[in-house]
Amino acid sequence: MSLILDVRALSKGFTMHHLGTRVDAFHDVSFVLQAGEFLLLKGRNGAGKSTLLRTLYRSYLAASGQILFHSSHGEIDLVRAADVDVTFLRRTEIGFVTQFLVARPRVSAEALVAEPLQRAGRAPAEALDEARHWLQAFGVKRDLWPAYPTTFSGGEQQKVNLARALILPQRLLLLDEPTASLDASARAALIDRLADLKSQGTAMIGVFHHPGDVAALIDREIDLTPDQIPEQTQNMAEDMERTDVVV
Repeated sequence: MSLILDVRALSKGFTMHHLGTRVDAFHDVSFVLQAGEFLLLKGRNGAGKSTLLRTLYRSYLAASGQILFHSSHGEIDLVRAADVDVTFLRRTEIGFVTQFLVARPRVSAEALVAEPLQRAGRAPAEALDEARHWLQAFGVKRDLWPAYPTTFSGGEQQKVNLARALILPQRLLLLDEPTASLDASARAALIDRLADLKSQGTAMIGVFHHPGDVAALIDREIDLTPDQIPEQTQNMAEDMERTDVVV
């Protein structure tokens, strides 16, 4: 196996200006991740699981430490990388699956799902056929494919989100509660797709409310729950976990 990610002494916190204090989301986290490995993040609410994923994706800037990503172009520290390089890697090698779909108005579900393939150089017609395949696999009703996802229910939006996020294999895939709002058949389709990507060498880091859904895929676990954490700090950390949005 080849090394994909080397995280060294990574820390992240938030300054609560109205309280004049700082809250640590997580502190001194280190681990390595190989191609085809699945790492589960554990910990009670507010332990920093989602915040760690967003820091790895560079939606948040780390307070300290390194995120050494072994891209197809060489090693790059995502903590210090230029925004243009991070944007390029997000489009080509690093995927993020969240439970929320941010859909552009007046863009159809099938066009939204096909977009990553077209960006990667696939012909429009071929990309559209592949998009329809994955919309069907995740259980999106056929008559909704040309419709706008902004009009869909939460569950249907999540299926579109999964189809778009997982249509193009990546070197690194970050998963933040992707089974939320999914019915049983969509969850089964998700697990099948993750297993397929894992067999192709995609490295994954995930947060799951019900980790039993992916038990067969998990290689290692990291528990982010601190040994001791004051109740007030815990409550503020939970608030940050609930309100932060990936951009």
